[in-house]
Amino acid sequence: MGAMTWRGVRERVEILARADKAREVFGAWGKSGGAGHHFRLADPLSEASVAEAEAQWGVSLPEEYRAFLLEVGAGGAGPFYGLTTLSRTDAGWLWSDPGGGTVHERLRFPFPDVEETVRAQDEHERKEPVASHFEDEAAFDAAYRAWLEEDEKLSDWFLSGAVCLSHEGCGYFHWLVVSGPQRGQVWLDERPGDGRFSPLGQVGLFADWYLDWVEKTEAVVRRGR
Repeated sequence: MGAMTWRGVRERVEILARADKAREVFGAWGKSGGAGHHFRLADPLSEASVAEAEAQWGVSLPEEYRAFLLEVGAGGAGPFYGLTTLSRTDAGWLWSDPGGGTVHERLRFPFPDVEETVRAQDEHERKEPVASHFEDEAAFDAAYRAWLEEDEKLSDWFLSGAVCLSHEGCGYFHWLVVSGPQRGQVWLDERPGDGRFSPLGQVGLFADWYLDWVEKTEAVVRRGR
């Protein structure tokens, strides 16, 4: 199936920016008015630019997201605190980092499947050192440091083949899978709150996820009329 058409979506977002209740939308403005996406979208990218970014990182971006970059914008206004932006830098094409940390060098590697991810998380959690199992505090500290190092390696593996899309708050991030069998899916990383890294349900693909935000935001601002 070819890439979907995003016709009219940029205009819908621009209308939202002018709504009386725009400031009530979560993530659009900070408490002081100085943070958030403010419903601003970056300019769309050219076909040549997107192709260059794909070639740099060895990926073929999911069709829905690729079309979004070409027709709507390279990032900006979107769910929660907005979309990360794909732009050319001194280091080449990079996605802006809201704290989630896209591992650009691992974008070409397949994203782990669901069962594999759950199994790896469970196994790692079972290995977490317990202080009472060690003779002294120094031995426990050494074991815990080693466990944390493995945790970082596991985290990098979890994020293989995925682009950080958006920060939800409280350290939770939404990711788009760009390589492997799960390509095109949006996943939510709730591990900072002792949750899981797992796929979204009803809005599991990029277009569903983004348009769901547009429609819900339109409903919020309509209540102010």
